Amino acid sequence: MEVRQVSEGIYEVICGTAHYKEVNKKIKELVKKGAQKIILKEVYGQRYIGTGIRGNVKIDIHGIAGNDLGIFLYGPEIEVLGNAQDGVGNTMMAGKIIVRGHAGDVCGYGMRGGKIYIEGDVGYRVGIHMKGYKDLIPTFIVGGKAGNFFGEYMAGGRLILLGLDKKPGEDIVGDYCATGMHGGVMYVRGEVPQRYLGKEVKVFEVNEEDMKILREELKGFSEAFNISVDEILSEPFVKIVPVSARPYGRMYAHRWGIASGVIK
Repeated sequence: MEVRQVSEGIYEVICGTAHYKEVNKKIKELVKKGAQKIILKEVYGQRYIGTGIRGNVKIDIHGIAGNDLGIFLYGPEIEVLGNAQDGVGNTMMAGKIIVRGHAGDVCGYGMRGGKIYIEGDVGYRVGIHMKGYKDLIPTFIVGGKAGNFFGEYMAGGRLILLGLDKKPGEDIVGDYCATGMHGGVMYVRGEVPQRYLGKEVKVFEVNEEDMKILREELKGFSEAFNISVDEILSEPFVKIVPVSARPYGRMYAHRWGIASGVIK
């Protein structure tokens, strides 16, 4: 691993085959040193980049970001010039993550705040257990399509699915979308077949207030990927919201009762 100072406050790190622990240790050292920008080059799937980092530092990643990119992130901005693996923004609190490519499964898990923008597609179980925290409202925007269980058990925040690369006749989302959802809101550009949705949610047309939210939230995505908000909004959106506060509460209680012997 090589490290060099490009200019005041800007450092370049050549990761190569360095172990992820070495890479993350060096990032934390540079942040503590007062780095304003860290450029990581030759990133080959190193995990946990940006874990728990606080402050205003910007981290650019050239290559493939490994699992749990930006886990517990608390303020910085991370930009990936390539694809990212699973767990992007896991339980992040604040900051921004931009991925100029595709991302894997379980991205935004338990996300409590901040913004995540994915240019391409995402895998399974993206946005599950998204929560929000106190006055924080997490926002996760996907430019492409999503796999199964999108927004599963979502409890708060905003999930926005655009399907900008969707081909005619291709579905924007997979099976079990919003299954168990009991909070937050999901906005989808285009149609979501009813057969893909959990029974605890309903689909509504967007109203004026929704359009204000969409226009505001899409500004960051628009700036990141150089696509106009008006172009994105040229296609109609639908809103998916839960109609039950605890959709599986009785089922869990019933199973507990059987397991404990209370119910026979």
